[in-house]
Amino acid sequence: MSAPDRTQEFLELLTTHDRALGMYVHSLVQDVHDADDILQQTKMILWRCFDQFETGTHFLAWARKTAFHQILTYRRHKKREATPLSDDILELLHDEVARLNDDTDHRRDALRSCVAKLPAAHRQLVTLRYYEDMDIDGVAARIRSTSGAVYRALSRIRISLMICMEKELELEVTTS
Repeated sequence: MSAPDRTQEFLELLTTHDRALGMYVHSLVQDVHDADDILQQTKMILWRCFDQFETGTHFLAWARKTAFHQILTYRRHKKREATPLSDDILELLHDEVARLNDDTDHRRDALRSCVAKLPAAHRQLVTLRYYEDMDIDGVAARIRSTSGAVYRALSRIRISLMICMEKELELEVTTS
């Protein structure tokens, strides 16, 4: 893959996982400013080492492990100050946060799959309400319907999405 393509790939992956990576770092570092610095340093390292990343593997896991090493380095430099957690406890927290994030990834994938299966009219309602963040009255005006009808439709759609997601996640567990 050419350099511009890799740059585009990196930016897309980082943009997709930026929020999760930020939440990960902030969950393990108490000081907000230190966490922001660690996050920035991590992103610079990810970019510098992106040629070592294998396309198609789990970018967020790779990014979290890089961040974890940056957190350990930060803690070594802060050793003079009292740190409330030992490195062993921090490692356990890393594993637990990674597991929780992986669960969230599976749920997000299941939701995407289920939304894709919705009829076009239902996908439009979901998009307007949740992706464009319109209120019920705004959605109703956009599709030329009543607020009550939109509310009832969204309620039914949420139930069908919940059932679909449960099936998707159950199927994933049985095939793993």
